[in-house]
Amino acid sequence: MLMRIKAIYKDEVLRPLQKLGLREKEEILIEIKKHRISKGILKVDPKIVDEVIENEELFE
Repeated sequence: MLMRIKAIYKDEVLRPLQKLGLREKEEILIEIKKHRISKGILKVDPKIVDEVIENEELFE
């Protein structure tokens, strides 16, 4: 079975942000991948931004 969940690490404890549906004391294997959260930041090629701004059809 494969599950993909988000969790928070605090005070040396990994806490899932959703129910896991596991039995008490069930042994599992955990793979950890850091999840980068960008709060409203989007990197865009300035040329593309200029093309969008200059395209009047998008603003009708």
